[in-house]
Amino acid sequence: MCVGIPMQVLSLDGVAARATDGEGEALIDLTLTGPVAPGTWVLTHLGAAREVLDEAEAVKIAAAVRALKSIMAGGGMGDAFADLEARAPALPSHLEAARVAGKTIA
Repeated sequence: MCVGIPMQVLSLDGVAARATDGEGEALIDLTLTGPVAPGTWVLTHLGAAREVLDEAEAVKIAAAVRALKSIMAGGGMGDAFADLEARAPALPSHLEAARVAGKTIA
């Protein structure tokens, strides 16, 4: 399983940045996102920023990552997935259209 970690950029040095996830700092590669201002949230994977995030999305992802760590350590997930628990599963629009049309999805 691949998990992206939201990190907030602290400082820049060319295509690299110092960033924090709230627990520690890391040097990350900004080649895929381009330069960003300090304070910007990015989603990182294997030491590289993959996309720029707004703060609300970064907070949601960070809560989910904390919940996964807690579950792996034998704890609970808290309310990290409350937005998912409060709604019914939904098919992607193209599959829902096929279901409504009575087509079999194999």
